[in-house]
Amino acid sequence: MNKMPYEYFLFEKHDRIAAITINRPPMNVLHIPAIAELNRILDAVVNDETVHFILFKGAGEKAFSAGVDIKDHTLDKVEGMLKNFHQIFRTLYRSSKLSMASVHGYCLGGGMELATFCDLVIASDNTVFGQPEIKVGCYPPVAAALLPRLTGAKRAFEIAMLGETFSAQQALAIGLINQVVPYPQLQKTTDDWIAKLSKMSGAVLHHTKRALLAGVNESFDAALNEAERIYLNDLIRTDDLTEGVQAFMEKRNPSWKHR
Repeated sequence: MNKMPYEYFLFEKHDRIAAITINRPPMNVLHIPAIAELNRILDAVVNDETVHFILFKGAGEKAFSAGVDIKDHTLDKVEGMLKNFHQIFRTLYRSSKLSMASVHGYCLGGGMELATFCDLVIASDNTVFGQPEIKVGCYPPVAAALLPRLTGAKRAFEIAMLGETFSAQQALAIGLINQVVPYPQLQKTTDDWIAKLSKMSGAVLHHTKRALLAGVNESFDAALNEAERIYLNDLIRTDDLTEGVQAFMEKRNPSWKHR
């Protein structure tokens, strides 16, 4: 296991997984220096070919993250803060690496944006979600771009306009997250999902994510054309497609090369 020292995050790399833990308990609020540090971490991670999965967690028992520090929303800071905070999402969006959030406690504002932007989200049953920005006179730009895609327009308007909190079960019901588990089982369930994903080819997961994102962002016809192009131009050239088919025919487990 490879651990690296950071001021506001815990970072561990092992078995193709980069685990990033927001380490500002109790609420794990993201202020400007933490945002800058997370950008540096992600820049390194997305360029590391040995990493196939990015896992986000929050330190302590109280929160995944209560979002961006309200003190950094003043006129002299907000433009730079937003630019740097949004760079986190642009980096994740452009990366082919699979991202997962394992969340508990308060998951609010920018914390909810970070969690729900991930490809997969597991939440404990004590998680409290919400975009409360409207109550302090602003709105969440990432959520404004993301929520209509995930929940549909009506629910997105409700979440952003009312600013009310809602439970993990409600988040599951509207498609924001993948699974809800009792808090004591959160780590084990997260580990189980990672273990399942680790049995897959990193190269095939990469191309599958690209095809799925086309489905999210394009019309059906355009998305199908892009998925077909990725399959025939990129996936079919991988060693792991050949290995997967051969292993199936030989009735054995595949030995992935992740390329």
